[in-house]
Amino acid sequence: MIAVLKPGTTDQQRDSLCEWFKGMGLQVHVSQGEFHTIIGLLGDTSKVDINLLESLSIIESVKRITEPFKNANRKFHTDDSVIDVGGFKFGGGHFQVIAGPCSVESEEQIVGVAKRVKAAGANFLRGGAFKPRTSPYDFQGLHADGLKLLSLAKQQTGQPIVTEIMNINDLPLFEDADVIQVGARNMQNFDLLRELGRTDKVILIKRGLANTLKELLMSAEYVMAGGNERIILCERGIRTFETYTRNTLDLSAIPMLRELTHLPVVADPSHGTGKARLVEPMALAAAAAGADGLMIEVHPEPERALSDGAQSLTPDQFDRLMAKVHKIREAIQA
Repeated sequence: MIAVLKPGTTDQQRDSLCEWFKGMGLQVHVSQGEFHTIIGLLGDTSKVDINLLESLSIIESVKRITEPFKNANRKFHTDDSVIDVGGFKFGGGHFQVIAGPCSVESEEQIVGVAKRVKAAGANFLRGGAFKPRTSPYDFQGLHADGLKLLSLAKQQTGQPIVTEIMNINDLPLFEDADVIQVGARNMQNFDLLRELGRTDKVILIKRGLANTLKELLMSAEYVMAGGNERIILCERGIRTFETYTRNTLDLSAIPMLRELTHLPVVADPSHGTGKARLVEPMALAAAAAGADGLMIEVHPEPERALSDGAQSLTPDQFDRLMAKVHKIREAIQA
């Protein structure tokens, strides 16, 4: 349930109303917008008398929220959430590019890529230290050593780090990570999501291979229910009957999520297509569709990459892509 307060409501009146709700055993979430203040109520709202609530002089309107996701719901928080990571912002008109190799392989590789993608305009460095692979015989990442190399690249370039966690027991190793990624295979690892809800790290949640938008938002809700509201959503393609691409990048998910939630939404055309030649057109399409950012895989020698070389751009290809992304952004903001 949400209660919209009338303009001119004082802080004392708002706080008094919130205390009344808390006295009913409800959780209270206050969202202060530019023109309205919205009070979101979580818990058993059946005990709230809507007629009585609507009769109060400070109440403009009362609505029941039927969707199971509450904190992530735009009805609870009408303005876009802006997630600040080291001075770089996602959401609310801010656009960021996250770029780097699928897997951290060596100091030379990760530092070299970091410098190139930063020069092209990518403010964030991505790189996998722990890699979930379909085959147990494939490269699984450098683990703790990979995180150390990411930290080294961060020291040299100043770029915030985005990297994936697979096991909550490894969380102490992620102290230097700026954004912790929950991969598609872990999107519904609810124990992991609950624990990440107790951290103050920014969490990037990727949509699962066969999950609905509602399920993605419920995963965000698990983190937010723990108290962490610093969340970025990522559309990275879903599994369909199509075989010409690795996944089907659901571009319609971007405007749909922007309608449903206040959380920033980024797109990953690298995993979304699985083919390097398709990354540029789908990245441009995602930017045009209103994405708050892009996640792009870049490797100095894709043909020698230890994972996902087929979908990785070279640094030169990334340079050209970024020039076009800037043009698309200028066009849609005109």
